[in-house]
Amino acid sequence: MHAPLAAASDWVRRFAPLIPHGEVLDLACGNGRHARLLAGLGHTVIALDRDVEALARIEAGEHGDAITTVNYDLEAPGAGWPFAPRSLSGIVVTHYLYRPLLPPMTASLAPDGVLIYETFARGNEVFGKPSNPDFLLMVSELLGFAGRGGLRVVAFEDGVVQSPKPARVQRVCAVGPAFNFADAKLDV
Repeated sequence: MHAPLAAASDWVRRFAPLIPHGEVLDLACGNGRHARLLAGLGHTVIALDRDVEALARIEAGEHGDAITTVNYDLEAPGAGWPFAPRSLSGIVVTHYLYRPLLPPMTASLAPDGVLIYETFARGNEVFGKPSNPDFLLMVSELLGFAGRGGLRVVAFEDGVVQSPKPARVQRVCAVGPAFNFADAKLDV
């Protein structure tokens, strides 16, 4: 069961305007705080999670008609990445890490697509869960992942945040090689 977080991440809110119109994936979407933000920005959103109850809340909530929910466990034995290469305008991931997904995730971004990723990093164990190293990013791991995926990094942070609770996180916003910065609508 997902803990309720009503407000979208400041990081996601900051960089979501970069995502070109098209289909956007909110991966491990939980209660859909980012799916709702993205739908509110006019995107067609796929909200994917293994939690059926959380997906039902998304369907019943605001912007539910612009959000397609997908119940799928990406970590189940035999599960594959369900998205075609170069098919997504954007991918948003927060508070989730499953390293085998990283290469196919990058391959699913359109050439002008945007990846917005924020999750826990080593050092978070002093703040509580997650504390298992399997679920904590190594130093600059997101930065390296974006580079290996052929993406250009727009912004990267690695440090301690206080909101919504104290945690050690890494965050990256990266764009595909065809992204046109001249058309970007971002106020940073």
